[in-house]
Amino acid sequence: MEVLPSYDYWNNLASNIALACWALGLVITLLYVARLSLMSDNKASYDFINRNEIKVLWISSVIMVLGACFYANSNIEVLDTLWITVRIFMTFAMGVMVALIVQNLLKFYYPFFIEKRLKVLRYKPRISPKTGKPMKLLSEEEEDAYLDEGMQAEENIFSTDYDVWKDEETGYVKIEKYSGHLHAIQCPECNYQTFKVQREEILKAPSPTEEGELMKHYQCGYCGHKARKTVVLKQQAKVEQSAATV
Repeated sequence: MEVLPSYDYWNNLASNIALACWALGLVITLLYVARLSLMSDNKASYDFINRNEIKVLWISSVIMVLGACFYANSNIEVLDTLWITVRIFMTFAMGVMVALIVQNLLKFYYPFFIEKRLKVLRYKPRISPKTGKPMKLLSEEEEDAYLDEGMQAEENIFSTDYDVWKDEETGYVKIEKYSGHLHAIQCPECNYQTFKVQREEILKAPSPTEEGELMKHYQCGYCGHKARKTVVLKQQAKVEQSAATV
């Protein structure tokens, strides 16, 4: 009577690796959530989510997909050269397919969810460390008084956006810096959150007496749709000199 080889060692090993991968993926996600929950500053939370969330979820997903590949091969009973070839091919193909699905979800759908959360964090009233009361978000016209010429120039060409929060009771001011055009917006053609500024060109430079014009060139990272938009640049701030009385 022929004794069939036992694959118990491999099956147990593959099961343990699968569990370890799933546990590691879950731990990475939970550590990210825990670190985010410990942040009390809205701007710090905004930057942390913006820099890390999709990357963390992608790494965690890849590790968990790898675990699923091992688990799918933890019930071997018969194995020969043909089966090895078939299993490797099928496991690789299924793993890549699932990974691509997750990648597309994170790239084309998840940004809608992130942008909503970022918007809430950005415009949630800041609390003054002086009084413990909510501060006022200044308008574009009001904030210019607290931005230097370099900051105003950055805003004028839309490379950077500044939010200025002011405690009207004490005069305390907090300035927060945000990327002006790096975030993708919803594409008018495919409706994915993949419409992004590729380049900008100044058609007419602003002067102290006249407004300027900026051309923004957009392209969708999903469907390739392109568009251009002309934006008005504010007049340059006039430098006023005041005589000091001695």
